[in-house]
Amino acid sequence: MINVFVLHNGRLSQINVENRADLENTLPIWVDLTDPNEEEREWVKSIYGVTLPGEDEVKDIEASARYYEADNGDLHLRTDFLIDDDDEPARTVTVAFILARDILFSVHTIDLPVFRLVRMRARSRPGSIADYKDVLLDLYATDAEYSADALEGIYQNLEDVSRSVLQKNFSDQDAAAALNAIAQEEDLNGRIRRNMMDTRRAVSFLMRGRLLNADQFEEARQILRDIESLDGHTSFLFDKINFLMDATVGFININQNKIIKIFSVASVAFLPPTLIASIYGMNFKGWFPELDWQLGYPFALALMLASAVTPFWYFRRRGWLK
Repeated sequence: MINVFVLHNGRLSQINVENRADLENTLPIWVDLTDPNEEEREWVKSIYGVTLPGEDEVKDIEASARYYEADNGDLHLRTDFLIDDDDEPARTVTVAFILARDILFSVHTIDLPVFRLVRMRARSRPGSIADYKDVLLDLYATDAEYSADALEGIYQNLEDVSRSVLQKNFSDQDAAAALNAIAQEEDLNGRIRRNMMDTRRAVSFLMRGRLLNADQFEEARQILRDIESLDGHTSFLFDKINFLMDATVGFININQNKIIKIFSVASVAFLPPTLIASIYGMNFKGWFPELDWQLGYPFALALMLASAVTPFWYFRRRGWLK
């Protein structure tokens, strides 16, 4: 699918493209391609002289392949964008940007939330975009905002986990749910940090390329400052995640120790009755006056019961059963 955007009265307007003629009759500043087919790739190549990278090339993570200037002067960038929704696990999608002929070309496999936000804002904010470089910087700035919102969601989810971990009755089932939630938030936090690192590299590449005017250069610096603040927030969240992980594992160990303590107390308490039963169960002909007693059997049972109750009473008095 091809989404073509032109600058009209200071607003970013989308042009419907259904065939090659529609693409030839426009003067876009942004050509956004979502999972383009071979025909659409050929249109872009024949009309603008730009060869779009394939899916394998887009996913190439070699440093030399992510940011470079081609022999014809075209700039190529590969940048990761975050997708965080409730339906699927968080993930990142690599987008290939090509800056050529005063047009921004973007290629990605699926539509991204950041791209939808930029399109929506550009239509409602006249004058916010002046050329194709503004579109790219706006995408990076919106990506930083999107990541900041995702970090806020992580913090809120960790607060919920914290209340669950610190509750009075924390069962093993609660611990399993808490560990699962903590692992998911840790994965998302790591993806955000990696995504911000990639965005920082892309913005720094643009600044070194001397393509930006004074206002755009200042906007790029502001994006880097925003990313720097997000780095500090991700570090704080990592510390909180580690604390909750340690606390959850600690409570699991406490619950396990309680179970082991119960078995230990039970085994110690039943040792005296076992000893008494063993003594009276020996088959020796000797001096056993209790064997001739009429109440010898009830006496042995009472003695075993008393020897079992006494340790329990002592342990309870010392507070070892709590």
